Amino acid sequence: MSTTSKASQRIAALLDENSFVELGALVTARATDFNLKQTETPSDGVITGYGVIGGNPVYVYSQDVSVLNGTVGEMHAKKIANIYDLAMKTGAPVIGLLDSAGVRLQESTDALAAFGELYKKQTMASGVIPQITGVFGNCGGGLAILSAMSDFTFMEEKTGKLFVNSPNALAGNTTAKCDTSAVDFQSKKAGNVDVAGAEADILAQIRELVCMLPANNEEDAIVDCTDNLNRLVEGVDNCQGDTAVALSMIADDYLYFEVKKDYAPEMTVGFMRLDGQTVGAVANRAAKLDEEGNVVEKYDAVLTPNGCEKAADFVKFCDAFNIPVMTFTNVTGFAACECCESRIAKAVASLTYAFADATVPKVNVIIGKAYGSAYVAMNSKTTGADITMAWPNAEIGCMDANLAAKIMYEGQGAETIKEEAAKYAELQNSASSAAKRGYVDQIVEPKDTRKYLIGALEMLYTKSEDRPVKKHGTV
Repeated sequence: MSTTSKASQRIAALLDENSFVELGALVTARATDFNLKQTETPSDGVITGYGVIGGNPVYVYSQDVSVLNGTVGEMHAKKIANIYDLAMKTGAPVIGLLDSAGVRLQESTDALAAFGELYKKQTMASGVIPQITGVFGNCGGGLAILSAMSDFTFMEEKTGKLFVNSPNALAGNTTAKCDTSAVDFQSKKAGNVDVAGAEADILAQIRELVCMLPANNEEDAIVDCTDNLNRLVEGVDNCQGDTAVALSMIADDYLYFEVKKDYAPEMTVGFMRLDGQTVGAVANRAAKLDEEGNVVEKYDAVLTPNGCEKAADFVKFCDAFNIPVMTFTNVTGFAACECCESRIAKAVASLTYAFADATVPKVNVIIGKAYGSAYVAMNSKTTGADITMAWPNAEIGCMDANLAAKIMYEGQGAETIKEEAAKYAELQNSASSAAKRGYVDQIVEPKDTRKYLIGALEMLYTKSEDRPVKKHGTV
């Protein structure tokens, strides 16, 4: 492997030192049309092989933009397909480092067939081995589909370009007006990027993510825990709004790996460890705190279409790879606007289905308000949560007590409504009333949340649950 190209340098930075073994180094293009025979195509524009990350075996391919602009042709794709075959046989993740001008025009239908072959390999690997993509240069057209079919996409914030249609090809748009290929659009508006940053940062974070994930769908992601299993989490209730911070406080060694944090920030999803076991976390988020603990942004405590889709995809990944799911619920209803209304029913259905269909251990912690159908969709007891906990001040019911009293006692005066609202809050909306009906298993103090979660997941470790025999669901 050449040590001078950016493609090879990225592999060296990604993998443990001196662990990379190259495969197919002597492969070159077979096509000879349009002067390709006279063109040197070392490795046919992609370096492929295997190595280790933190001692974990991985397969990797890195496109070399210095060879035919890294374009995808017949042999280029065959090399990538080969490592997919090996990864499936051995049960190891595949990491693709993308930097390419796209399809190789000189190879025409052979190049199109190459894309089809890669899509099929990705489809077969989906839910069997983790697939991770890093976008370092151009990733356009058919390559953008390849990126979207992977489980996680990382993107270099300055040179990375991710697009199906180039910005200037969009009706009425130019790059100067809105660069739809740039990281800002792809991470914040499109939700196609999980993590963005400088090249060194995202390579380091790919390493971090690989070490948290299982190698395949038949292995568990467990390491020795160095944190105190009975550690009290003092002040976690002060972070009830910013659940990303609350999750990091509860996690082993305070490590919470958030994905898609710039997209639909009112819903946070990511990975953490509890007693050394990797857990997928999904939580409603009402605020964002800075490093000093000051609120810098607020969000409505409602389900949005983007937030639901983001969480549903994440839960499906966790279920496919036997990663337990833990939720923090604090939601009052659904986003109410014309744009949201066109998508909200389908998005909430997808989220509800993802939770209900998942057979991994599922634990829900109600940390604030849990109202109406939005609460039911958030991994509630009735849709399949194995254990449901609540903080003492949690509110669980159809709606806010004051609003309920106004509806039930309309026209009976402010004093009557006030009295009945207090009764409603106690009899129908409190954590204790939900616990009496069996919808909450435990009422726990916020500071004890970590140890109760660890205990619940330890108890659920051997969980086995069947579903009706069918090919697959349709939601």
